[in-house]
Formats: sequence, C-alpha cells, structure tokens
Amino acid sequence: MSKRILLLAGDFVEDYEIMVPFQALAMLGHQVDAVCPGKQAGDKIRTAIHDFEGDQTYTEKPGHQFSLNATFDQIDPAHYNALVIPGGRAPEYLRLNERVLELVRHFFAFAKPVAAVCHGVQILTAAHVLENRRVTAYPAVAPEIRAAGGTYVEVPMTGALVDDNLITAPAWPAHPAWLARLAEALREV
Repeated sequence: MSKRILLLAGDFVEDYEIMVPFQALAMLGHQVDAVCPGKQAGDKIRTAIHDFEGDQTYTEKPGHQFSLNATFDQIDPAHYNALVIPGGRAPEYLRLNERVLELVRHFFAFAKPVAAVCHGVQILTAAHVLENRRVTAYPAVAPEIRAAGGTYVEVPMTGALVDDNLITAPAWPAHPAWLARLAEALREV
C-alpha cells in the first residue's frame, strides 16, 4: 500500500542521500514530497557529492540540481506516514529552523518512522528527540548524539540501525540496508 513520505532537504544536501531515497521510495509506489524551508514546489536546491577517498574525512564536490516537488509552508505533518532526513551540509542550518524541529517532533510524538542518514541526525539532536535512543550517524556527529542524550552506536559504513521508529545510517554506502529497514517500517504503518 502506498504511503506518503516527507523528505526534508536544503541547499548542499548530499547528492546520493536525497536522490537515491527519493527515487527508490517512488519506485516502490510511495508518494515522496521533497521540501525545503523558504522554497516552493518547482524550485531547485543544489547538492554536494561527498566521497570517501582515503582522506581523514570525506571530500566534497559539486553535485546536481534537485527539483523540489512540494512547498514547505503548505505541508501538514499529520498527512504523512514517515519522515526522511538526508545528510550533507543542509542539516547544519535546517536545524536552526523552528518549524523543521516542530515537524520532526510530530513524527516522534506519533511514533511514525523517521529515517535519517549521515549528518541528517543533526536535525534530530536539535529537536531533542534522541534521549535514551540508540543512533548511528557519520562518526563526526557522535558527540552531538551523546550531548542530546542518545547512545551513539558505531556500525559499518554499509550498515543501518533500527531503534523503535528511528532508522539511522552512517552515510550513503548504507542505502541498501537503510532503505530496506525503512521499507519494512512502512509496511507496518
């Protein structure tokens, strides 16, 4: 059965972390509404490609343009079955938007599936929804998870972690595991 999924994004979201979930979930028959604060359906956001090339951290290159298909100011979280939060640099500033944090809190208050990958977890730390939760993310986000009362769990870069309604992964190499866990959760809502 088709579900409605809200995908939170912003400029310099990680390219694979928005493109792959958006396309894969749509391929499964779900309606995925990609939104960005301050932007409307049809507007574009810029993406960044993060790669693992043997340096001490990921490298960043220009990505593609991604077209939003819904308007942030018009969404009602009550109309959605799940929330997807990609990483990249966008979560850095999206977590400063109180409406974004209110949306996140709605999904946790109603125990709806929330799937966050990489730095997307930064939005969850700012929303104060990680108390006593087991969470994975890009390792550089571990101190924020702990400061927010969560337990950071290190998993392989291709792994995912499920804690109740929360599905997290360290980065885009985990898409097969992360999206499979999200698909399972969507069957149950």
